[in-house]
Amino acid sequence: MKKKPNDSLVKLAEAALKEAVRGAILDHAKTGDSVVIYKNGKVLEVPARKLRIK
Repeated sequence: MKKKPNDSLVKLAEAALKEAVRGAILDHAKTGDSVVIYKNGKVLEVPARKLRIK
């Protein structure tokens, strides 16, 4: 029988990943670099000027 991951550990990992992605997007916005994303089965390039940061 497999052990279930600890919920609090999963939440911490998700929060860390979201913060890392936010930091990467901020860096791309500052340097004017595009961000490549995968959406609806397609690879898309989002220009820095179209990045929205919350």
